Amino acid sequence: MTLFFDRRERTRPVRLDHLPPALAGDLAYRRFCLPKFSTRRSPDHAVLTERARFHLRNAHWVRVPTSEGEVQAYVFEPDAGAQRGGVMISHGWTSEASFMAVIAEQLRRAGFRVVAFDQPGHGRSAQERASLIDCARASLAVAEALGPLRFAVTHSMGGLAALLVGEGGLPLAHAYPFERYVLVSSPNRFQTITQEFADELHLGAAATRAFERRLERIAHRPMATFTAATLLAQTGRPALVMHALDDREVTFRNAEEIVAACPRAELLAVDGLGHRNILFAPPVIRAASSYLMDG
Repeated sequence: MTLFFDRRERTRPVRLDHLPPALAGDLAYRRFCLPKFSTRRSPDHAVLTERARFHLRNAHWVRVPTSEGEVQAYVFEPDAGAQRGGVMISHGWTSEASFMAVIAEQLRRAGFRVVAFDQPGHGRSAQERASLIDCARASLAVAEALGPLRFAVTHSMGGLAALLVGEGGLPLAHAYPFERYVLVSSPNRFQTITQEFADELHLGAAATRAFERRLERIAHRPMATFTAATLLAQTGRPALVMHALDDREVTFRNAEEIVAACPRAELLAVDGLGHRNILFAPPVIRAASSYLMDG
């Protein structure tokens, strides 16, 4: 059943509070796994995407088979002789690799080999539906196919996907040994995201719990323990956590929570860049590059 949203109104919130809780929870889960229809996607997404894809022109395009279908990857090779190691770029929900291509190109110029890719259900990758676990599985497949990769640079929900890969618990087959993380605008508690989504759909408590149980079953972990801070601590790796004070989509409090729980995490606060413009700010890109060069 897929008629619980109007395809002509892709970002319009839908009410499910008139349905039985189990059915409402099931439909909410299906809706949640359609990033192209997310209310978090900006109205001018298509225009911004075309502009951003210009920055992929110098990358080598590779199709990578994964358990979640083929994903489109982009490899930025450094100049001859550069030996700083590999970096995986992990974009956020509703986004695609092109929005982080400026960071990728600057890291390439600094001597890193950079692998970016469109998560399942995003960009030029296969499938329309995707969950965060699907993104984590695809991330692991890309890292193994196009690595070795020493570092991960992430934005927003891409941080949770990369940390799942670094932690390596179920449902993933094993961990990938990233040495350092750069987490830009990362949420901490996944349950905060699901609760905000449930509120959009006007789900009651029982329907919200049914929705979250679907997510718990595929994630093999309780929602309350599914946090960036927990995952990062379990990797035992250091991280640079960068976040804008004026981020309205993922509040600055998320960064504070991650750093407070992880002694090896460093916090860099910026202002006036919001949730998305932070990806194009030269000081942020320089900080990421410097942090990885020190690794």
